[in-house]
Amino acid sequence: MTDKAARRLPVGLTLSVAVAFAILVGLGGWQLQRLAWKQDLLARVAALQSAPARPLVPLLDRVKAGEDLEYGRARVVCPGLATAPYLEVYGVRDGQAGVRLVSACALANAPYGAILVDRGFVTDDISARPPVDPAATAPVEVVGVFRAPEKPSFVTPPNDVSANHWYSRDIPAMAAQLKASSPAPLFLMAETPTNPEWKALVPAPLPAEISNRHLEYALTWFGLAAALVGVYAAMLWKRWKA
Repeated sequence: MTDKAARRLPVGLTLSVAVAFAILVGLGGWQLQRLAWKQDLLARVAALQSAPARPLVPLLDRVKAGEDLEYGRARVVCPGLATAPYLEVYGVRDGQAGVRLVSACALANAPYGAILVDRGFVTDDISARPPVDPAATAPVEVVGVFRAPEKPSFVTPPNDVSANHWYSRDIPAMAAQLKASSPAPLFLMAETPTNPEWKALVPAPLPAEISNRHLEYALTWFGLAAALVGVYAAMLWKRWKA
């Protein structure tokens, strides 16, 4: 190899390094965007923990008008909720698998006919369930947190309606199964017990801890980009020196 050829930039390798560098930096920038989103989310969650719960119907009027009230706290009286029919949604809480019981709360003089209430979490080592009496109308006051349904990923199993096995929160399908008309687009995740006498049903509106490692991930991607440039520069130095 002549001196001139040795000092010429390897075009193919240089383009590959440039593309890889751009991807790594882009991933780092995306993680910084996720960091800002997560910090805003954590701030909203922290604020709701001390915010007073407000009457449900006026809040749903604001939801109907297009306002984002996810993580807002609401209070509502649901007739017959303690013995209402329920759907079982697979979930994990504190590393323990189980199901969350979801029932419909009928609403009067509201922009929606009902709202789906997540009554709480039952671990999978408990086979018992609360009694069901669709005719019961005893009022149950619930304080809860608005949550939007999560979009299922490619690894989420399909819902098995006939077996009452739900893996994603599909409000229209769940409302149809519970015979609830015009459901609100948000769930109400109960903070207060709907069945105080049945301790196995634990209200769990929010995760105990929301992970926020996006800064760590961003630094990892930026570090890999810097390492790539360092290796490329070392290769060029060795090539030119030779």
